[in-house]
Amino acid sequence: MLAPLALRDFRLLWTGMTVSLLGDGIFLVAVAWQVYTLWNLPSALAVVGLAMSLPQVLFLLLGGVVVDRVDRRSVMLWADVVRGLAITSIGVLSVMGSLLLWHVVVLAALYGVGSAFFGPAFDAIVPDIVAPEQLGAANSLDQFVRPAALRLAGPALGGLVIHEVGPGWAFIVDGGTFVVSIVSLLLMRRRPIEREDEGQSALRDIREGFAYVRAHTWLWGTFAAATIAYLLFMGPTEVLLPFLVKNQLGGSARTLGFIFASGGVGAIGAASIMGQRGIPRRFITFMYVTWTLATLAVAGYGLATVSWQMMAACLLCNGLETAGTIVWATTKHRLVPGPLLGRVASFDWFISVGLVPLSFALTAPVADAIGARATLVGAGVVGAVVTFAALFLPGMRSVERNASLLDKRHSLDHMWIGV
Repeated sequence: MLAPLALRDFRLLWTGMTVSLLGDGIFLVAVAWQVYTLWNLPSALAVVGLAMSLPQVLFLLLGGVVVDRVDRRSVMLWADVVRGLAITSIGVLSVMGSLLLWHVVVLAALYGVGSAFFGPAFDAIVPDIVAPEQLGAANSLDQFVRPAALRLAGPALGGLVIHEVGPGWAFIVDGGTFVVSIVSLLLMRRRPIEREDEGQSALRDIREGFAYVRAHTWLWGTFAAATIAYLLFMGPTEVLLPFLVKNQLGGSARTLGFIFASGGVGAIGAASIMGQRGIPRRFITFMYVTWTLATLAVAGYGLATVSWQMMAACLLCNGLETAGTIVWATTKHRLVPGPLLGRVASFDWFISVGLVPLSFALTAPVADAIGARATLVGAGVVGAVVTFAALFLPGMRSVERNASLLDKRHSLDHMWIGV
């Protein structure tokens, strides 16, 4: 799993990503606690989530086109500048005692615009740096570090910083992590995109990427399943989990941080196992089974009555999700042609999170109608059913059957060579 770190540019990318993800983990706790301090209602955090996710959805397709046209490192660099400025501004206003809810909404929207360009660029740049035979190891390392920083160390540190000096300083620390990421990107080698169709319009680029996705069930089916699943559980988990911890379990920011951190423990364990065992032969089936169980674990948040039960649900949810995500990322990197990877990644983000703004918008009224706990339980159960059903779409598993036949053909070739 550590082999890709021998590559200088991947090592720089990994370093910047790790530190930045640590800041993102701090942000998870800081934004929830800051918003509920300003306005202690689920609708307040729902509005902030809507403001962050809607611009991301709106700019994702443009982000994919840009990523396939220009140096992907430069796209990530400017996206980090925008996001770092937005987060630091929230922190400064909070420390000064001048922060209002509308400030958080506007700056969260700016952060979402930056994320629309950064996500597809990061997805597409890894195969530019890492050899095909090392992609599984690189993605396992990514999914090891991501939860370690984003879900374990970051939230735990964020909870402690908020407890000691307040949420404003937590945002400022997060802003500082973007500086490390920017420096790491500046030290990486530029990789200009070579295109045979330089004069092609952006709209034609988008149509070309869409045509490729539409022709492959394992792509469009997974995007569609993720869209519905995220609609069901993304808003409830982001909005109602912190609300339950603060108002029903009587927990502090440290409690919330440690609940998120338990998810990091589960994800790290899953990434370690996947890094050693490799990608399973029935990779599509494996991916959907783990994602189904991870979504079902969301119901555990609604059933939990004490913090350790929340921690157990978070551990299972993140561990299982990580195992499936490693397989998903590696499958995309291996099967999608490089010139299309940025656009396919942007479609992945665009279609998958397309209804997330609606999820945030619906969370508060649904929770008011049936209760926060019932909302979480329903989201987990229905989301799991939808996810598992997608596995049985016609043609969904054909790609893994074709891969198995290809493996057998390679084995026979090696036998004949040996003879």
